[in-house]
Amino acid sequence: MDTTGFPPPTVADVVAALERRFPPAWAESWDRVGLVLGEPGAPVTTVACVVDCVPETVAEARAAGADMIVAHHPLLLKGVSSVAPVTYKGRIIHDLIRNDIALYVAHTNADTANPGVSDALADRFGLLNLRPLHPAPAGTPAAGDGRGLGRVGELPRPMTLAELTEYAAAVLPATVWGVRAAGEPQRVIRTLAVSGGSGDSFLADATASGADAYLTADLRHHPAGEHIAGAGPALLDAAHWATERPWLDPLAAYLRETVGVRTTVSDLDTDPWTVHAAAPAPPEDKES
Repeated sequence: MDTTGFPPPTVADVVAALERRFPPAWAESWDRVGLVLGEPGAPVTTVACVVDCVPETVAEARAAGADMIVAHHPLLLKGVSSVAPVTYKGRIIHDLIRNDIALYVAHTNADTANPGVSDALADRFGLLNLRPLHPAPAGTPAAGDGRGLGRVGELPRPMTLAELTEYAAAVLPATVWGVRAAGEPQRVIRTLAVSGGSGDSFLADATASGADAYLTADLRHHPAGEHIAGAGPALLDAAHWATERPWLDPLAAYLRETVGVRTTVSDLDTDPWTVHAAAPAPPEDKES
């Protein structure tokens, strides 16, 4: 978008573009999306795209000269009675205000959108013939046009679960967590379901989809074990941040093309797990 000779867009212009792409009405009822802080009329030349609004990503945005941050995860998901700078979130808010940085959140509305968070994740695997894993329910604002949570698609070539796990670790953003899998290592995977972020509430959807494997984050011990025991799809468990970071690239491209702002994309790994040690191989059996 050529903005030569025109005044810079405003916070309100960026918000309008985001809400055309990710209408707030598509968000889950418990979610909190939209403009968190910032003057609507303030000019915006640079937008920083992040998964998490944390002190480190705010510092990145400041260093890049950003006027606005678009984050995936809400900073204020639950109600608070104070944003005093004696609290973790209060300090972030004060830092943003002091540096004239607006904050906008697109969360489950971006998960549901088509294209959205899981489309970007599916693209890392080259999945074909995508369809929603959990379609937006009929009668809701997001219903139709391929919208819904997660995606199911066909791999460009079949892989064993062991091969797919190695491939996932290579194509997803690197984290200490990496990727782990549950299921028979030599099981052949042709169809893969994916869901950015915490996805074990969609285990039944993954089974119903007919997928051979399901990749998401934050899988829990008992639901995963019962799913595998029930002959469901193989499971791949990646770091939460790594499954949502791919969305930042198309988000940034959209803002550049439609609003004419400069964008930055944060590759700062905000996954909380910072140390990983594999168990040593068991000793080989020796004949007595």
